[in-house]
Amino acid sequence: MATKTVADINVKGKKVLMRVDFNVPLKGGKITNDRRITQALGTIQKVVNDGGKLILMSHLGRPDGEYDAEASLKPCADRLGELLGKPVKLGPTSVVGAELNAMISAMKDGDVVLMENVRFNPGETMPDKAKKNPDKKLTAEQQKKHDDFVAAIAVNGEAYVNDAFGTCHRKHASMYGVAKAIQAKGGPAVAGFLVEKEIKYLAEAVSNPRRPFVAILGGAKVSDKIKLISALLGKVDRILIGGAMAYTLLKAKGVNVGNSRVEEDQVEEMKTLLQKAGDKIMLPVDHVGAQSVDFKAMTSSGAVQVADVNIPADLMGLDIGPKTIAAFGKEISAAGTIVWNGPMGVFEMSDFAAGTRALATGIAQATSKGAISVIGGGDSATAVEQMGLGEKMTHVSTGGGASLEYLEGKAMPPIEVLDKK
Repeated sequence: MATKTVADINVKGKKVLMRVDFNVPLKGGKITNDRRITQALGTIQKVVNDGGKLILMSHLGRPDGEYDAEASLKPCADRLGELLGKPVKLGPTSVVGAELNAMISAMKDGDVVLMENVRFNPGETMPDKAKKNPDKKLTAEQQKKHDDFVAAIAVNGEAYVNDAFGTCHRKHASMYGVAKAIQAKGGPAVAGFLVEKEIKYLAEAVSNPRRPFVAILGGAKVSDKIKLISALLGKVDRILIGGAMAYTLLKAKGVNVGNSRVEEDQVEEMKTLLQKAGDKIMLPVDHVGAQSVDFKAMTSSGAVQVADVNIPADLMGLDIGPKTIAAFGKEISAAGTIVWNGPMGVFEMSDFAAGTRALATGIAQATSKGAISVIGGGDSATAVEQMGLGEKMTHVSTGGGASLEYLEGKAMPPIEVLDKK
């Protein structure tokens, strides 16, 4: 059953609580990439143009339940105001309470208020604490903090919109509790256009893909992606694996990986996984490495081409080589559906960016010929945006962790709670 969206409800004159993901990168109090704000504009403008009173909620960074000036949403309020061409008021540092309520009571149709960072209140992320408790449940005191925060937000809303896909794998107060509270008052809880788009492309890729279906996985840790690989094996035709996670798999195959990053505690499990996968998994056959690298300074002793699958003892693999690029490129060009999560190398350093760049270009070319391409957030999305290829992909996900969990088939409570058509 399809989820209702903001297009299905009447917001005129109503106070609309909308959860967005304005978790943007900041440098010296300035936004360095406003993509997460611009991507929410469609839903924001719909509510504003239809005469709703829009109250936005977001987190930024990981403040620990108290005010932190560096995590203030003021730069986001200012930027959104510029984009909308109208003032966006920022809520008080207390996040909720009398001052916010008065601000909202004074709103006129089409006005926008951005509440201060919801993670300044300990109630927002309280559901995460349950995992640390012996019975996996919140204590009575923890539950009260969560419930009080939900109630203090929900008192100001007549409708709820979720347009924050990046946190849809978390049962946080503003993501789940507030939606339930608005429904309990008889109000609608629906998806924004961005969440609708995320579900559409991720769900189609998983349940009804055009064949061949090729998944490309990279990044640092294979332990982060074991569940994803297992979930994808039954759905895809090929899994291309690069990045540091490939070296653990190569070691499991008996390949010499030199000084490359390996998760030793995962090697045995990878042997089992590779047996189960048969020829579905493709691994690098050559590499670009270096004798030493400083990941903080992003400098290395210089790139060394390794033409063989085996890496010399004194080298660390840092990118896929040209033969691997060609082999992976062949699979990509023939694909009907492509899902990509994780870079092929340390793409932040130009010496080790060729693999990631080549794959991004190849995916863009395949998309222009009719393939469906879904870029699963995080570093892959960053790489694609840096190369100016974002518009050439079918869909670039806004949520790294959330898109992974969706592809794994995990429950997404903040989406499941929304009204159905």
